[in-house]
Amino acid sequence: MTLKAGSVYQRKKKLPDGTVTTLAHWWIKYRKNGQVFRESSGSGDRQGAIRLLKRRLGEIVSGKFAGLGPERITFGELAQEVLTDYRQNDRASLGHVERRLHKHLLPALGEIRAADLGTAHVKRYIESRHKEGASNASINRELAIVKRAFHLAFENDPPNVTRIPHIPMLEENNIRAGFLEYQGYLTLRQELPEEIRPLFVVGYYTGARKGELLSLWWEQVDFAANRIVLDPGTTKNRQGRSLPIYGEMREWLLIQKQISDAQYPACPYVFCRGGKPVKNFRKSWALACERAGVPGLLFHDLRRTAVRNMVRAGIPEKIAMQISGHKTRSVFDRYNIISDRDLDLAAERMQRHIQSLGTLLGTPANPHDQERGKEERATPLQ
Repeated sequence: MTLKAGSVYQRKKKLPDGTVTTLAHWWIKYRKNGQVFRESSGSGDRQGAIRLLKRRLGEIVSGKFAGLGPERITFGELAQEVLTDYRQNDRASLGHVERRLHKHLLPALGEIRAADLGTAHVKRYIESRHKEGASNASINRELAIVKRAFHLAFENDPPNVTRIPHIPMLEENNIRAGFLEYQGYLTLRQELPEEIRPLFVVGYYTGARKGELLSLWWEQVDFAANRIVLDPGTTKNRQGRSLPIYGEMREWLLIQKQISDAQYPACPYVFCRGGKPVKNFRKSWALACERAGVPGLLFHDLRRTAVRNMVRAGIPEKIAMQISGHKTRSVFDRYNIISDRDLDLAAERMQRHIQSLGTLLGTPANPHDQERGKEERATPLQ
């Protein structure tokens, strides 16, 4: 069958005995700027081949046709570009992305053509991950990688895909309410291994991220100025900032410095273990939390704990955010940062405000004051 600017047909094959047979799959043929393109519809459905041909002709007219390369590329190939992007930009989360890709995404979606991947594939993937016990938050982090892969491919010149599929994200209920009160801090500090205690103390007082602290060098610690300097590019938002040294931090850091100078003089890292920087202490942390009576506490919970403590101490939100490294004040909206003292103070101020309004209007706000006012006003008439 021949359409304007294109045709559909079935290929023929000559067998060893000399006979000619018609192959099952339908093919389409079309032109763009004089170049001939031939493409298999992938099935024996003639009407499906006609629909594919019309789609290609429409893409040519609208300027969306970028050749057959984007039609043949698989999601697995797109995923490699994500890893390249993370490596080139020195992203700290490269390891997490690699694990999610190789363990979950590539086995499920890697062989699917990017042109065919759509919402139906994504929904099946979500269902499969739910059956494996994955949380919505984990699945969303994986789907974010899929989105990133398509956006990078679409932004490429020439583009490696002609469209970005709709990828639905899941509702998350990952708002943690984890806080560590001071008594719990003292208990947990005692239960932690000795090499983790200084790290824990600094995290509790400053709210800095674990990765920011683990990458600290001694040259960034200024005992004279009581400052820890986080260099630009070493923080999550790539912006440098300074952490104040106060409370027990100075004492614990000085002890850590003495141990480092005596036992590991060649190690430049502040928090080291056996002469090497501390990398992972998940198991020892979990066991210490169990013994301290705060099971399930995360090191990340120290961030909101530090912010709440700073707010309770009267430090302005902006300063608290600068110390902890929160770029927006969403931490105050997402977590219960407001203290009981703040609520009591608000109630006291509102009570005084209402009483002042009542005084101006001649109507006491307190019912007992109202009754007493009636008696006082009635006395002169008796």
